[in-house]
Amino acid sequence: MPESLPIIGQPPGERADAARNRQKILDVTRELIAERGATRLSLDEVARAANVGVGTVYRRFGDRSGLIYALIDDNERRFQAAFISGPPPIGPGAPLAVRLRAFLHALVDRILDQEELFLLLEKGTGSSRYTGPYRVYHTHVATLLAPLRPEADVHYLADALLAPVNAGLISHQRAERGMTPEVIKSGLDDLLKLL
Repeated sequence: MPESLPIIGQPPGERADAARNRQKILDVTRELIAERGATRLSLDEVARAANVGVGTVYRRFGDRSGLIYALIDDNERRFQAAFISGPPPIGPGAPLAVRLRAFLHALVDRILDQEELFLLLEKGTGSSRYTGPYRVYHTHVATLLAPLRPEADVHYLADALLAPVNAGLISHQRAERGMTPEVIKSGLDDLLKLL
């Protein structure tokens, strides 16, 4: 069977055995997290359970953060599709301020949906926290803010609005302060009023 040509902007296709190994590693990782939680997850343990070499796991995912990114990827794709091209209020068609509020509320829900994985991801290297999804979120928030606050540094404001929407803080607010998701979202609404 001839190999397909690469598509510009798309990652190269996977060999069938590499795709099977990737899926096996992800399935085993989900099982290990379901059994023992995400905080005790190690790549060596994942490799043993998936019956692949540790090098295979490291080459494929780089580190634990990379493996966590892969696990949350499917939900992340749906979330991004919702705010990029989905229906209002999170998607196009709603007023920008309404979209911004809907996005921040949905991001709280997104984090709560896979809180333990996001907590692990945030424990990765400092730079990894501000790559991947964060970059997409930042661009989206800055784009929404630009017409709302043309005189402001929208990149700074985007960071400021995204700062309180992280798994570590949300987990702390819920466990130590007894805040519900609704209270957290209400606080974000108050922050938005300051803009």
